[in-house]
Amino acid sequence: MIRNVHIKDAKQIVDIYNYYVLNSIVTLDLVPFSVQDFEEKIKTISSQFPFIVYEENNVLLGYAYANTFRTKPAYNRTVELTIYLKYDALGKQIGKKMYSELLDQLKKQNYHVVIGGLTLPNDASIKLHEKFGFDKVAHFKEVGYKFNKWHDVGFWQLILD
Repeated sequence: MIRNVHIKDAKQIVDIYNYYVLNSIVTLDLVPFSVQDFEEKIKTISSQFPFIVYEENNVLLGYAYANTFRTKPAYNRTVELTIYLKYDALGKQIGKKMYSELLDQLKKQNYHVVIGGLTLPNDASIKLHEKFGFDKVAHFKEVGYKFNKWHDVGFWQLILD
């Protein structure tokens, strides 16, 4: 089921995220996060934006949230989205369900544009974004360095109204 995040979810969320920090280029973070780091992130983000989790039998299989795109007031109706699924829950359409819910919430809250930033290559995430009508609007070459290699980052955009 999809529900709003709770502080008590921080441990499972950090476990999901840190898998990608340590084992992939999906995130360009280099150092694993602590539970306390994610407790702060949950408090800060969920006080302003939708932050949801996908739970099955008391186990989180994914999380997604919207967050500030840029801090200048003119960007107040634009958000950047984040989604992570537990590595062994990929391919179960959970991302699709979560993005559908998150985008519905953002539409109801009158956001205008949503942005997804992706380390490339990332075929699964590109497919998810394009399934919802996101268009690729930017491609930055070799802007992130992880695992002794340079990585590109792309941005996808969806206009909601």
